[in-house]
Amino acid sequence: MSRAFVKESDDDFSAGELPERPVPVHANYVTPLGLEQLRARVRELADQHEQLKAVSADDSEAKRKLREVERDQRYFNTQLERAELVDTAQQPHGEVRFGATVEVEDADGGVQEFSIVGDDEADVAAGKISWGSPLARSLLGARSGDVVKWQRPAGTTEVEIIAIRYTAR
Repeated sequence: MSRAFVKESDDDFSAGELPERPVPVHANYVTPLGLEQLRARVRELADQHEQLKAVSADDSEAKRKLREVERDQRYFNTQLERAELVDTAQQPHGEVRFGATVEVEDADGGVQEFSIVGDDEADVAAGKISWGSPLARSLLGARSGDVVKWQRPAGTTEVEIIAIRYTAR
């Protein structure tokens, strides 16, 4: 008989395993702020775990959330263990490296600013891009005045590096 016609309870479905969050194979470089954020996330998840564990025995929704929190704990604990703090004060300030904030101008004259950060602190809406992203990889090693090619899904474009700065943190 086809599984399509077998009634499974919601509890059976919710007991299914969640896929693990993939851990990047490349190094987990972090800025000082990124390291603080990782530590805070691990503490937050530990608190959530304790709260959910207390009520999960009788609540299937709490059980589901507990599994999500446990999965996230595994991921963020691994990321914290793998974290490699980068001292931006030691970076060559005339060159784009990890931790740099880079101002670029595109071919249409549009100016944007990006900070190159670790995977877990990346937030495109806030102008923070992962050092492993295509844009960051195209910027790394460049200097002010350089024009670099950026491979985007919409096609290749060029951006000129206008300024590079590192925050003292």
